[in-house]
Amino acid sequence: MSACEALTAEASAGVAPALRAVDCLAGETVASAFARLFGDSPGGGGALLPALTIGLTLYIAFFAIGLLTGRARIGVSALTPRMLTLGLVLTFATSWVAYSQVVWNLATGAPDQIAGVLTGAKGSATQIFGDRIDLVFGAIAEAAEAGRPAAPQGAPAGGAAAAAAAGNFTPANLMWLGALLLLLGTVGVLVTARIALAVLLAVGPVFVVFALFSGTRGLFVGWLRGLALTAVTPLFVVVGGGVVLELLVPVVVALHGIEGVDGRAALALFVIACVHVALMAMVLKVAGTMVAAWQVFGLAGETRDSAPSAVPVAAAVPPAAPLLPAAAGMMPGGSRAALVAPPHVEVLAAPAPQAASGAGGSGRTLITQISGGASAGGSGGLPSLPRQRARGIGSRFAAPQATGSAASRAGGLIR
Repeated sequence: MSACEALTAEASAGVAPALRAVDCLAGETVASAFARLFGDSPGGGGALLPALTIGLTLYIAFFAIGLLTGRARIGVSALTPRMLTLGLVLTFATSWVAYSQVVWNLATGAPDQIAGVLTGAKGSATQIFGDRIDLVFGAIAEAAEAGRPAAPQGAPAGGAAAAAAAGNFTPANLMWLGALLLLLGTVGVLVTARIALAVLLAVGPVFVVFALFSGTRGLFVGWLRGLALTAVTPLFVVVGGGVVLELLVPVVVALHGIEGVDGRAALALFVIACVHVALMAMVLKVAGTMVAAWQVFGLAGETRDSAPSAVPVAAAVPPAAPLLPAAAGMMPGGSRAALVAPPHVEVLAAPAPQAASGAGGSGRTLITQISGGASAGGSGGLPSLPRQRARGIGSRFAAPQATGSAASRAGGLIR
């Protein structure tokens, strides 16, 4: 008989033996699963070693294609992350020593050690917590036995009739209901988290291989988050349950009443058990929120930064406006000014090239071209602008006006 079989046989004796049996079975399950997946044992192990070889070949082939097509380059900054990823994947996917010493110990031992430091326990904090729960349930069982009324020898059915007359909502029944809630909120959450953690660790080498490719890296990130959630849950259960157990000690002592189970103590036990169940629900919610916000060493938020594509935009050219009379009534020389066309404004927006040096940020260059028609007579230039329009900010970029039949053009550079 193995050690785990002996512990499993004693699992029904209490909470602490059940936790020891679950831990032993979890360790054996993870070790055997690793050997069957990527182990080198002669007894049918290493079923996924060919798949691992194909994955590594594809990883190197994709990198070579990237070098040929110019999508990748050879350099320290480019090769270092790839070599580190390849080395870590090979180490944790093929070496049980590395996987057990790092992943297994970190997921199971680190939260237990932190809980021991917080509670001041010497040894495994989870096992000590299980022993304390056993003591509480032992006291509850003693109180129930002491409060059970003794049936007369000649009338065995009278006790049953008295219990039926008393109803179901008795202090003893309320005490057992509170004990059941307390059991589900402590041992139920602990055992469920340990079994889920064992399952995640058993399939862990497969998800470690998924970290090679960017298309499957999200599965690896999700596996790490699930591992972190099931690892920190026992920590919160032990620390929060320790506070609840301190509240339960005087209540359990007061359960022994003069005429059986004390009603007030049974009600207090039920209320504390309900509070503990609500606390465990809140713990699971908080742990899930914390793990969901974890960026997993930058892998979860890994996005390719792409510069915003700026497309040159040309302003719509307004339709030709009708000829307007000149602002000035008379041209030099006494002749009446001819009708002139309003100036044509065209605005082009083009993206500024990236600066080669480190100075400056992104910007755009606005090129404004202003063209205006000449006078019909061909002897005069454009009339002067009105005084109120010549005082604006745009007057700084006003172009000199050319005379003649050709259209005047002025360019202004705005940055």
